[in-house]
Amino acid sequence: MAKIKRAIISVSDKKGIVDFAKGLSKYKVNILSTGGTAQSLRDSDITVEDVSHYTGFPEMLDGRVKTLHPKIHGGLLGQRSNPEHVKKMKEHGIEPIDMLVVNLYPFEATVAKENCSLKDAIENIDIGGPTMIRSAAKNYSDVTVIVDPDDYKAVLDEMARNQGEVSVETNFRLAKKVFQHTARYDGAISNYLGSLRQDGQKDIFPETVSLQFTKAQELRYGENPHQNGAFYKELVISEPCVSSAIQLQGKALSFNNILDADSALETVKEFEETAVIIIKHTNPCGAAISPDSLADAYRKAKSCDPISTFGGIVALNRPVDEETAKEITSIFTEVVIAPDYSKEALKVFSTKKNLRLLKVPFPSGYTSKGFAMKKVVGGMLIQERDLGKVEDIKQCKVVTKREPTPEEYKALEFAWKICKHVKSNAIVYTIQDQTIGVGAGQMSRIDSSKIAVERHNSQSKEPLWPQMPCFPLETV
Repeated sequence: MAKIKRAIISVSDKKGIVDFAKGLSKYKVNILSTGGTAQSLRDSDITVEDVSHYTGFPEMLDGRVKTLHPKIHGGLLGQRSNPEHVKKMKEHGIEPIDMLVVNLYPFEATVAKENCSLKDAIENIDIGGPTMIRSAAKNYSDVTVIVDPDDYKAVLDEMARNQGEVSVETNFRLAKKVFQHTARYDGAISNYLGSLRQDGQKDIFPETVSLQFTKAQELRYGENPHQNGAFYKELVISEPCVSSAIQLQGKALSFNNILDADSALETVKEFEETAVIIIKHTNPCGAAISPDSLADAYRKAKSCDPISTFGGIVALNRPVDEETAKEITSIFTEVVIAPDYSKEALKVFSTKKNLRLLKVPFPSGYTSKGFAMKKVVGGMLIQERDLGKVEDIKQCKVVTKREPTPEEYKALEFAWKICKHVKSNAIVYTIQDQTIGVGAGQMSRIDSSKIAVERHNSQSKEPLWPQMPCFPLETV
């Protein structure tokens, strides 16, 4: 373990930094700091030494040069167990620096602003910060480096248990976070600059793409039992999605559960009305809206294809009540995903211990954006997410001799939203408020149509037609 005697604190995000510095002061840690951070600490009666005073070299070039100095980097990189390092440090008056607390200029937040200029972006590219934290992380056996305010408490707790010392195990964990942090930071810079053209305009797709996700969980297996699998999440999530879901009960989510839950949630998000979507193998097998109740919507969605509903994934865009919970648990269901659940509904679901229950709040005013990506061997396909909506279905061009009735327009509007989420070749039959037949993923449109008709005819006393007509595709 290494006892913390000297620390540098220089942060853009000052959340929790005063309390952390006060915690260090209890162990008589000599705190070095710069600029606004130093002032914030002094304003809270914490004794601080300016880095410029410590190095004997002033901050210059509008603050661009302040920590790039041998007394800083020698103090971070010098190995205490290496006699030659120790000798050289003493020769040049370099004191060991045992802790570094730094988070970087807010580049991502800056470029996310609509009116961000290239000059603003460039000025928010941190140089000294990444250099220092990489130096400290490389020498993790001797230096504790913190880039995440959420780690302040854990470090102080460990120091309290160990008389001001921090373990190598903790230092290694923190060092890994540094290199993940700088990879994300450099990736954001690369993505932003790579999207800019010479004329100052911005391309949708940058020259290179750097992505970073954090591992949320390892899965029992992937799509098939012989494949290993894991689930990774984006670091910043800005809309309701499977990645932001809270699991309230049930077995761990599987690879296929996550895929299906994503499909179900993205489909139900199409509707402002009370809606229920039932998914099987990423395709809707039932969908409905209801002005009466959520339970009514579920019953209508289930009636489209009760066989496929068995073992399906159910997404709802309203809090689940007791009646709806009873309807859902009347048949084996893998996953339920909804904004919330009543106490009575939770009690009903608790009788099905293996049923996976996910809660995904729907905040008001959220915006859907981003890209859809498909990995292929040796490459990646990237496109904008399909967020298109038909604002007024009656503005669509009518190509038949007869104008649709108001009821048919409503059915078409409903069908359009569902068909968007059915895998091609996709055939969807609906009435105004529910699907009555879905055919998905066939090589032939005719086969998809036959499947959709068969699904309806097997459940209804009023078949669509006795036999699938063989019209030319252009006239179907």
